[in-house]
Amino acid sequence: MLKITVGEEGDEILMKLEGDLAGTWVGDLEECWRASRSSSGGKPACLDLTGVLRVDDAGKYLLALIRSTGARMVSAGVEMKALLESIDQDWPATRIAETGWVASPASRTPRP
Repeated sequence: MLKITVGEEGDEILMKLEGDLAGTWVGDLEECWRASRSSSGGKPACLDLTGVLRVDDAGKYLLALIRSTGARMVSAGVEMKALLESIDQDWPATRIAETGWVASPASRTPRP
């Protein structure tokens, strides 16, 4: 289960995540992020990952996609900080922007 709380904090849209960023919940975060992004008036996003317990491969890819848009990510603990470092190494922002892939746990289908 993944709980997503969205609010404004200063000049950022804050998305606080709690639970597992895995399976069908990856798609829920993607929908929430896209909706927040389109209605934010250009405000940058900040993802608070301190309450995240587990992240699967699709979740990692979505975090990389979100990070490539300039979003700031807040984490706690050695494991989550290592995850964010691996995202920076495994999926550089330029590579993600060029692929056109959708971050979906079901498939990686190019968007038209």
